[in-house]
This record gives sequence, C-alpha cells and structure tokens, in this order.
Amino acid sequence: MKGLTDAVFRNTFAEHFDGFDSALAPFVTTVAADRFTDRHVRDLLPHQNGRMPIEPQILGNSADDFSFLARHLFDMGYPDVNWNLGCPFRPVTKKRRGSGLIPFPGQVDEFLDKTVAVIPGRLSIKLRLGRNTPDEIVKLLPILNRYPLKEITIHPRTARQMYAGRPDLDAFEVCLAQSRHPVVYNGDITDLKGFRELSTRFPQIDSWMIGRGALSRPFLPGIIKSGKDDIPDKIAPFQAFYTDLFGRYQELLSGPGHLLDRMKGFWKYFAVGFENGAVLEKRIHHTFQLPRYLQIVERFFEEEAQWEG
Repeated sequence: MKGLTDAVFRNTFAEHFDGFDSALAPFVTTVAADRFTDRHVRDLLPHQNGRMPIEPQILGNSADDFSFLARHLFDMGYPDVNWNLGCPFRPVTKKRRGSGLIPFPGQVDEFLDKTVAVIPGRLSIKLRLGRNTPDEIVKLLPILNRYPLKEITIHPRTARQMYAGRPDLDAFEVCLAQSRHPVVYNGDITDLKGFRELSTRFPQIDSWMIGRGALSRPFLPGIIKSGKDDIPDKIAPFQAFYTDLFGRYQELLSGPGHLLDRMKGFWKYFAVGFENGAVLEKRIHHTFQLPRYLQIVERFFEEEAQWEG
C-alpha cells in the first residue's frame, strides 16, 4: 500500500506478527533510463528487507522503461516482479497506468510482447475487473493466457468502485474459469469467518492477498494460518508493535509534521480494529501538534483501548 507498507513497516510487522509468507511491495513508477537513480528502489534494497520476502511491484505503461527497471530489480536478486494493472486512483488511470490500461487489451498485448521475452525473471500481474465495467477483464484474460506469467492477482472490483461496495464474487468466478494461470484472490478479507466463506467457495485458490484488513487487524494473517482466534490479549502486543513503529519513523523522518502525517495515515486503518475506533481516528485527524497527538494515543492505550469484536 503506497505510502504505508514500506520496509520500516514490513520489518516491524514481521517482528511482532506472523501469518504472511511474503509481501508485494508498494509500486515503483517507471522512469526513463537516463532519469533513473538508486532512490527509485531505495525501499527495495535487499539488506533492508530481511524480515519478510518481498516481490517488487512496477507501475507503468512503457515497455522499454518497465524492462529497464525490471532488469535492474532482477540484478538486485529478485526472482519475480509484478506489473500493477490494479491501481484505481484517477491521477494514475487517466494516464493509462494501473487499472486505466485494462480497457485497452491491444496495448497490454503489445506491452507483454515486448517485455516478457527480454526480462530475465518471472512476471506476475495484479489487476481489477476493469476500469469502468467488470467485463473489461474478460476481454483481457485471453491475452494474458498467451504469456508465461507466474500468477495473476485479481481484486474483484472496478477502478470506478475504488474500495466501495461488495467485491463481485460472481465475476471473480468467471475469471477463475477463464484464466490458465494461478490466481490470487485480493479484496475485503477482514476476519476468519469471511476468509472461510471465500475459501469454501473457491477451493482452487491457495494464495490470498490481504492489505487493508491486515493494517486494521494485524493478527488476522496469523489467525487465518492457525485457523483459530485464541489470542486472549490483543491490546498489549498491538501497543508494543505501535511503539516500535513510531520510534523507527521518529528516527527516520525529518520534523514532527512528517511524523504526524505518517501516523495519521496509519491510524485510519489501525482505529478500525478497536471499539469506538472512529472516535479515536477523528481526534487524531483533527490534531496538528505532535505533543497533543502523543497525549491522545497515550490516554487511549491507558484508559480506552478495547479490541473490536
């Protein structure tokens, strides 16, 4: 998740929680070769990602720029890279990047024809049902089937939906029947009951991607792996995780404003996991001084924190 699940977060998460086998790193946007610097892949340096295996993710629509960046990542030691055809945000889609490229299967075909043959490792693709309508992916799947992809990850919403409404599981089932590649399910996995319902409906799926659900309920991947939710106290381990996370960003980020903005971004998701979390998130959102933020969070953990449900 761009702006959130960077190497600091991934490493801290892996120290405190289990359940994830690997992570898809936030996307790196392609640039022309003569504009590339090491800063573009700073978050992907292998020595900074020892806690959890990761797969780099690339956003772009230029085959030449994509191939250049992919080869650089393979040279860094990564066996796989992911092409992002799922980002739903309008500044991205209007440039025919992310899910904005799904309605143009011919352009996708040309892109894959140029890249798959020249990159030295495996390629996976993350995508949605379409930009505007859920049938757009149906026209794209026959093209994807012609290429030797590692896997495809499908979020069963359109870009127009963003993250609203329910995932279209019927459309996802159609995709499963038409794809010759291994398929990863992504979308609205927020508790063990919901995961069991999905895995019962789609028994052929053995890989699952969790984003927002794990930010809000970081115990969830481990609960899914063990098949039971028997953690008696979730507050203390979450607070230990948060304390380490805050301390590491405090050392890394310059100035209290940057630190406060980063924490506000996390609490949009963290607060979901707590009873009356919306009240806490509102307090934090309307706080503009770091000392006041620290008072709010300290009081919350001391007097108010109760894990949701």
